[in-house]
Amino acid sequence: MIDFVQLQEIVKKQLEQDRAIRSVDASGPTLEAAVNEAAALLDTSIRRLEYEIIERGSSGFMGAGKKDWVIRAYEHVSTKKKKHAEELLVDEEFDSAAVVVNEDGDAYVQCRSDGVYLKVIPPQGNGRRIYSAYAMQALHDRNISDFDNAMVETLVESADGMYVKVAEFKHNPMQDSMAQVEVDDAEMKVFVTVIPPGEGGADLNFDAYKSLCAQNRVYHGVKDDFLVKFADRPTYREKVEIAEGTRPMNGKDAYIHHYFETDQTKIKLKEGTNGRVNFKELNIIQNVVQNQPLAKKMPAEDGVDGKTVTGKILPARSGNDIPLPVGTNVHVNEDEDTILADINGQVILAGGKINVEPVLTVEGDVNLKTGNIIFLGTVIVTGNIEDGFSVKAAGNIEVKGTVSKAELDAEGDIIIYQGINGKSGGKIRAGRSLWSRFIENANVEVGNMVVVTDGIINSQVDAIKSIVCMGKRANIMGGRLRAGEEINAKVLGNSTSGTETICEVGFDPHSKIELERLMTIKASAEDELETMRLDLQTLINTKKQRKTLPEEKELFLQELMERRQVLTEELKKAIDGIQKVQEFMNQIQVRGRVSASTKVWPGVIVWIREIKEVVRTEYKAVTFVLENGLVRVTKYEEPDELAKRGLDGYNSN
Repeated sequence: MIDFVQLQEIVKKQLEQDRAIRSVDASGPTLEAAVNEAAALLDTSIRRLEYEIIERGSSGFMGAGKKDWVIRAYEHVSTKKKKHAEELLVDEEFDSAAVVVNEDGDAYVQCRSDGVYLKVIPPQGNGRRIYSAYAMQALHDRNISDFDNAMVETLVESADGMYVKVAEFKHNPMQDSMAQVEVDDAEMKVFVTVIPPGEGGADLNFDAYKSLCAQNRVYHGVKDDFLVKFADRPTYREKVEIAEGTRPMNGKDAYIHHYFETDQTKIKLKEGTNGRVNFKELNIIQNVVQNQPLAKKMPAEDGVDGKTVTGKILPARSGNDIPLPVGTNVHVNEDEDTILADINGQVILAGGKINVEPVLTVEGDVNLKTGNIIFLGTVIVTGNIEDGFSVKAAGNIEVKGTVSKAELDAEGDIIIYQGINGKSGGKIRAGRSLWSRFIENANVEVGNMVVVTDGIINSQVDAIKSIVCMGKRANIMGGRLRAGEEINAKVLGNSTSGTETICEVGFDPHSKIELERLMTIKASAEDELETMRLDLQTLINTKKQRKTLPEEKELFLQELMERRQVLTEELKKAIDGIQKVQEFMNQIQVRGRVSASTKVWPGVIVWIREIKEVVRTEYKAVTFVLENGLVRVTKYEEPDELAKRGLDGYNSN
């Protein structure tokens, strides 16, 4: 056996050995930087360093709380002597990805009812082994002095991580360590609070903790690996989590994986060096061939049941199934999970259904030779659309030439490569967006946005979202333009007096048109009722005085009374409609802005919601916005990025 004096001699010898080791403290913003600095200070290779982390670094938050890494690095003298020969054999570079936190070996002591046990664990990575003195000191820290010295040295040498008896122990059961186990109300977490042993008391080992779990009906989710380490070095008088239940995992719902593009924002508009959009490169129609797969249903997944720490099953919900979105001109495969095309054409996702629409190509112009066109699909016109003709399509309309005083109506997008000259007539309506080189003297109404490269002149243009002119001649001169979110151009108005340029944003154009229509009906009904009231009053007074009226006047009186009833009902409907539209418009939270990247001429009228602003002076590169009930002039803002992107998954060559 070894006494305390002998232990001091062993520690003294160990200190003399440690003096043969050079060490430096180094720091850096990263662990790699600190290791590099230590290697430089010791004049050795990084691969030949042994180090321990003194203080972990932190990148902090927004530059605050930043801390450097601090390490203590060592180099043995014997390593120094071999350094030159080793560098002739290999010159390895430092690989930051291979850096791991090295852990030294350690020794743990447990006092049990039948004796004192010692466990020695080996180092990890480049960590250092412990010496016998370290293990002996661990025993002395527990007031154990009469132990088997040879056994301790054997355990340090083998470092097999197993507890072995090294001394006798006078056990006092009244002083044993105690633990209180607490299971939360949901039976999903288990905590233990440990009271340290007194003099002569035994420690709680791993088996004791497992037994405590069993006594408290904790069978699932016990953290065995943690308990092994906790038994070696417990934390006293603190609540520590030792078990956790498994929460149920609901299965994923079935979903549709599309083999075609469904998001219009992912197809970008291409603009040439001259500032013009090359519509030929839009690739806005997605053509498919017969039996081509269009979409596949990914099946719903089963849920994974959870379990409480006491073993109760927590059922999980399985994913929900969904039907295949089968539209027109498509069919389902034998496995009933994939949608295939019936015909050659273009694939469209409309109303949540996958459809394949055929494409009608008109070679040349739409004129007397072709007549008016009505088609349940997409129409491509390689020429022009002449005055007085109409093209109506359930899909898109593409015109390679110009559109004159004609009518175009598409449920999808309208693409006009040259432009529109409506000659103060005709009508262009698109369910989604309109793309054109220019718009002049035309009436346009779209469900999303209008994008023009060479400007808009003396036209009525309504867009639910935005009106954007982008190009070298992207001017808006004259006319009335209404958009829900923004109007953006290079120049607004012109230098000479002429047709007013009115820009209105911040509301739903359709709602405002409906409001104006209802206001007109209301005003007309009120005027007619006022005139009718005077006529009725005259006839009624005459009848009271004379007791009767001539036949023709009696008939006229009845007609007036019937007409008054009709007008009263119309007026009531108009007032109710006005109230509903106004409530809807008040609920719409749209910022609304009018922008000009170069210039705004005096005379331009800007409406943002219900606030009007007449431009009195010339502005350059500005955006008009509504702030605190007033139209303010701010720095120019670029148009919405979505306005620069392409269409809803279509392709045209």
